[in-house]
Amino acid sequence: MRTLVAEDDIVSQKILEQFLSCYGEVVVASDGMEALNILMDNIKAGENFDLLCLDIMMPEVSGIEVLKVIRELEKEMGVTEEARLPIIMTTALSDMEYVDEAFDIGCDGYAAKPIDLDHIEELLRDLELI
Repeated sequence: MRTLVAEDDIVSQKILEQFLSCYGEVVVASDGMEALNILMDNIKAGENFDLLCLDIMMPEVSGIEVLKVIRELEKEMGVTEEARLPIIMTTALSDMEYVDEAFDIGCDGYAAKPIDLDHIEELLRDLELI
């Protein structure tokens, strides 16, 4: 499994990177713009990620905006719903409005911070990634 972790919090970044590396390659982005650049570079190179863990609140470009761009790009490219990139949103925010918005846009799962690795593993199973 090839995963992109887009997370500006170093502690959450390291926890996710260490855990997900048990399942394959992990690439880390510190903000939304870096995540979009990495995704675009990989698309151009014909390489795909199997999972994106995306923080809702990040500098430069928020996770919500990254999610919107990805889903619009997939729509333009004719990617079916079954073939689209699985995206798990993470946040420390207690305001569920952001989480609801992420699900409305098309995220596939949600994990609150601090990161609960058992919950992440459950989401990976639900998405049939492990």
